[in-house]
Amino acid sequence: MIRRISSGGEFEAKIGYCRAVVAGGFVHVAGTVGQGDDVTAQCKSALDTIGAALEKVGVSFADAVRVNYYLPDAAEFEPCWPILAEAFGANPPAATMVECNLIDPKFRIEIEVTALAPAEG
Repeated sequence: MIRRISSGGEFEAKIGYCRAVVAGGFVHVAGTVGQGDDVTAQCKSALDTIGAALEKVGVSFADAVRVNYYLPDAAEFEPCWPILAEAFGANPPAATMVECNLIDPKFRIEIEVTALAPAEG
């Protein structure tokens, strides 16, 4: 069974994706950018959007098993570390950081998360 979670964002329909998909025992959260003037503000905003998607499914950052970070400038990753450590707390997932272009130069970080889905029953 596949369950799709929409955040209601305008680009979901335009591009053809949803914020998260619950399938195969996992919650797959789409790459998420945030709003703000700098990388730390965007990081916090993206995590808020991701957290809301996880909450709709009934899980949290504590259930995350994988996180991928994408930044156009790897040097901007370190200022995000305290924010990320706070979000994942005592339950850090496996992580990868990739330096690459994002869909628009105004975006400084994109985050995607995979978490364990809640047990069905």
